[in-house]
Amino acid sequence: MDEASSATAATAMSADSGNLRAVSPCFIVENFGASIAYYRDRLGFEVEYQGPADNPFFAIVRRDGVRIMLKAISPAVHPQPNHTRHKWARLDAYVYTTDPDVLFEEFTRRGASFVTQLSFIDDGLWGFEVADADGYVIAFARLRND
Repeated sequence: MDEASSATAATAMSADSGNLRAVSPCFIVENFGASIAYYRDRLGFEVEYQGPADNPFFAIVRRDGVRIMLKAISPAVHPQPNHTRHKWARLDAYVYTTDPDVLFEEFTRRGASFVTQLSFIDDGLWGFEVADADGYVIAFARLRND
């Protein structure tokens, strides 16, 4: 994605109009318990759902309006974050945040694994990137001038 289209996409994602309000990516995970713990302990998400009760392999973690689905398929099916396929396509999810600075400080205190520190991660896009327990890269950012 070039700089102009990156900024255009970020503007569109921050708009609060229309019928669509949210998207919830679904990540295949290696270690179900470790994945849930990372979102809960390092990123401040809460477990909204985990099941089935007798042998959980699927969860939804939530923070504010953001939900991420985590699913353990089988020992033979491994996570495949985008950056493992194409270095230039590093993001698996983008989360618009109104205050990346405050969120960065919180995630630093919680011991999150940063891919990119708080900075301009793309042209005009101010924020940071973390890698979760399975290597998925999530950007938390906003346009600096919005």
